[in-house]
Amino acid sequence: MAMPVEGGTLSEIHQSARKLLLKARDGVEKLERLESSTSTGGFDSPELSFAVKKDISQIQSLCVDMDRLWRSVAAKSQRDLWKRKVEQIAEEADSLKGSLDKYLVRNQRRMNEARERTELLGRANGESAHVLRIFDEEAQAMQSVRNSSRMLQESFATGTAILTKYAEQRDRLKHAQRKALDVLNTVGLSNTVLRLIERRNRVDQRIKYVGMFLTIVILYFFWRWTS
Repeated sequence: MAMPVEGGTLSEIHQSARKLLLKARDGVEKLERLESSTSTGGFDSPELSFAVKKDISQIQSLCVDMDRLWRSVAAKSQRDLWKRKVEQIAEEADSLKGSLDKYLVRNQRRMNEARERTELLGRANGESAHVLRIFDEEAQAMQSVRNSSRMLQESFATGTAILTKYAEQRDRLKHAQRKALDVLNTVGLSNTVLRLIERRNRVDQRIKYVGMFLTIVILYFFWRWTS
């Protein structure tokens, strides 16, 4: 039983997928023949490989449609038959895709090897060597800038964390001071003890601000050193 679908029935979609499968298989075989050609040493055909890849993608899309349609077939025997047909198309499409992917990887490797040979031959020329040296120097400079930027970001994050800790300690000291004053007022200690505590708090605050200042100075000089 052929199930209707936009653009054709299940049988028509299956027939279209089979035609595309034959076309894609022929394209992969042509690419492999080009690769094994001894007269040219193997070369790529971008238009053909793109067309084969497009055909395989279309086959996989048709398989998705057929997979949805065969499930709606009423008769179990027909449903099982269509299931096998669709699975066969999908498996062949996956096999062709694997062959195409392997071919593209091999072709990319050949292109890289050819480029490396060209670069090696180009280094024999003084002008080419000079250009390559400039590229290398620029690449090293960019890497140095990236390293310096990363170190500066790490230092900035460390400084920020230190300042945050100082702020948290200041809040805790203030809270502790309020509690201490409440306790001292409760037990009725003398004003002399209170003044000693306030003097100690001022000393702690000076130590805190000196620490924050030194941290900022260290970060500034580190930033100047890495720039």
